[in-house]
Amino acid sequence: MINQDFDLIVIGSGPGGYTAAIRASQLGFKTAIIEKYNSLGGTCTNVGCIPAKALLDSSEHYHNAETRFGSFGIQLKDLSIDIDKFFGRKTEVVSQNVAGINFLMKKNKITIIYGTARFASNDKIIVKSAEGTEQEYQSRYTIIATGSKPISLPNAVIDKKRIISSTEALSLNEIPATMSIIGGGVIGVEMASVYARLGTKVTIIEYAANLVPTMDREVTTELKKILVKSGIEILLSQRVDAAVSNGKQVTVKFTGSEGKQQEIITDYCMVAVGRKPYTDGLGLENTNIIKDDRGRIVTNEAFQTSVPNVYAIGDVIKGPMLAHKAEDEAIIAVEGMHGIKHHIDYDRIPGVVYSWPEVASVGLTEEQLKERNIPYNKGKFPFSASGRGRAAGDTSGFAKVLSDPKYGEVLGVHIIGARAADLIAQAVTIMEFEVTDSASSTISYAHPTYAEALKEAFLMASGRGSLNL
Repeated sequence: MINQDFDLIVIGSGPGGYTAAIRASQLGFKTAIIEKYNSLGGTCTNVGCIPAKALLDSSEHYHNAETRFGSFGIQLKDLSIDIDKFFGRKTEVVSQNVAGINFLMKKNKITIIYGTARFASNDKIIVKSAEGTEQEYQSRYTIIATGSKPISLPNAVIDKKRIISSTEALSLNEIPATMSIIGGGVIGVEMASVYARLGTKVTIIEYAANLVPTMDREVTTELKKILVKSGIEILLSQRVDAAVSNGKQVTVKFTGSEGKQQEIITDYCMVAVGRKPYTDGLGLENTNIIKDDRGRIVTNEAFQTSVPNVYAIGDVIKGPMLAHKAEDEAIIAVEGMHGIKHHIDYDRIPGVVYSWPEVASVGLTEEQLKERNIPYNKGKFPFSASGRGRAAGDTSGFAKVLSDPKYGEVLGVHIIGARAADLIAQAVTIMEFEVTDSASSTISYAHPTYAEALKEAFLMASGRGSLNL
């Protein structure tokens, strides 16, 4: 057992973890980061955000070549998929991102410790290497950034062969004829999009009455129409009773709101019903750290746990499980250690579904405004009326602005359409700096751009009326 002292130890090297380590080093801390796997970057980089987006983009290129290029005057013959290159490109993208993180660790003189960490006490951490050796470390501060893992249903246990999670779905290395997906949230919709574009018959089975239940219902209703049109079967208000594999196929039994049980047999069944905080084996029982009834570590606004020198960020605490949320919390936690105070407004953290068209949202939904009896104006502009949308052939969806009738404060922005994931950044800026709906509509927008749909929605919400409808 060799003691090594640091100013800060970060447990977990995902977006929250490596951001915290880099900022701490920039501020003069002697910093170490602990990672249990042999690759930095956490879930997002290795088996989440990055590989999923790589497959989404690759599959969208193929889908466009197969279904849309003809309308642009581009004729292709003998179109096919090289499955090895298709999945190989995803692996290459992941490797490039991991290499980038390694470079940043070296550049910022951050010590990388590979192994599984557990608390021996409030201020001592033991790391067990893959070879089984153990070493003890101490630090002034510790940040827990261990992320989350997929939830497995008791009646649909993930076997990683036929009943799979999103992790296995990213590396099937084949195009199955059929796939069922339990869960119509962000992950379920994105992976459904990937495989449906490649020719897989995909069925989404969702317990709620609408897709992506956390987002604005008008937007997700439109998303459902688009996905169904693309060939994805969507079954809402369905309770999954069982998913059983025979080694070659999976039988999923489910019951609708009317009480009728049905079943579907597919080559694979992906379980995508959410994620839960990952604190297994962390030794929190050896500390005074408190968890809530959902297994999340309890923190204050500075992200301190009940042990003042131990902080927690990202998926292991309350709030949306988003990489950019974890990054923001990392900065606030580290700078707070140096007396630099910040505040994070969770209503101004955007959420995105990387389907095509994309879905992006920030602020309150129309349903939330109604539930809270908050009056609002609504401006909605379709991409079918966008000059840029018509030129690009991307006319699905709309931009929707919800604002306060009296002062013009923007309460929520919800977009389904081309490049929505990029457009939402403007809405976040407007809400963060409290620019009114009227003022937002007088800003100059380049023409023709997708962003003009937002300008038109701001015009309509402010009561001035659209210039293009």
